[in-house]
Amino acid sequence: MKWAARRLDEIPPVPGDPDWRPLQYFFRLTAFGANVFTALRAGETLVERHDELESGQEELYVVLEGEVEFELDGESLVAQRAAVVALQDPAVTRRAVARSPGASLLAVGSRPGCFETTWLPEHFEQVPQLGDSRSAR
Repeated sequence: MKWAARRLDEIPPVPGDPDWRPLQYFFRLTAFGANVFTALRAGETLVERHDELESGQEELYVVLEGEVEFELDGESLVAQRAAVVALQDPAVTRRAVARSPGASLLAVGSRPGCFETTWLPEHFEQVPQLGDSRSAR
């Protein structure tokens, strides 16, 4: 297979709560992990408390729907639809809990150094990165 497309609800879930759609498993992806977790009710844990010290992974979370409360090294962050949370440090202890029924979270992870961009540096000349003076709110 060279490519595939499915609606999220067509991807078979892992049994249990929350609703877990294992994207990388279903599509047989090997370059990164990708999963979608959807809460059946408010207060449901979407991502169990953990760190990535053993795997060394960086992780990216995107709130697709609803509201999710993250706990990041003991700090609370409430994130709503379209919020992106990036964890560059594998040592950060993280957890995510749905604050609303139907809250949905995309989780993507991989070890540093596994990805090489094919984009050219000039594509990003006008785009700031976090920490640049141009990216300040």
